[in-house]
Amino acid sequence: MRYTKYLVYPNLQKNREMFIFSHSDCSFCMTQKEVLRGVPGILRPFKEFIEAKGLKKGDQIVYYGVPGTCTPFIELLGFAIRSLELEQIYVPMVDESKARKVAAVPDVGMQVGQASGPLKPKAIVVMGGLSMPNVPIQAVQVKAVIDRHQGATVIGVCFMKMFEKEGWLKVISFDCLIDATIDPVEVTRR
Repeated sequence: MRYTKYLVYPNLQKNREMFIFSHSDCSFCMTQKEVLRGVPGILRPFKEFIEAKGLKKGDQIVYYGVPGTCTPFIELLGFAIRSLELEQIYVPMVDESKARKVAAVPDVGMQVGQASGPLKPKAIVVMGGLSMPNVPIQAVQVKAVIDRHQGATVIGVCFMKMFEKEGWLKVISFDCLIDATIDPVEVTRR
């Protein structure tokens, strides 16, 4: 049986809601889950998890995601860890030949830019957009990428339980899973 851990950070604000989460399909079992709110609820735990891994200046973190949809979230995650001086790389879908550096641009934030060199990730971030039904990527393809980079920490970042809904948690064992909700979305017009 494989276990996937949700983030739990006792050093964050006290009195956070904590509970055990399990799924009826025990081919995977979540251990502990922390419920946070808003953009800081995504970025702070992400940064703390990366810091806890002890990555050193220049180590690679490689993000895999859908062009356009996942790109701004990757840049946002990259901004959260910019002070760690890691080499950040974005791979569109799972095509590593198209890998690009994610770098700080003064007065703008993090931006995807020039082509990167060889990939040697210490951490892999799988974006939930890859698991969307209209995206031609299967969980087994992402698993194959993960298997090529043995020893890398595997992080999942998704919205609306997309990995769970599409069955990816049965295929990929994440060391950390951040699952945010963006519902409801309110639109006001004149």
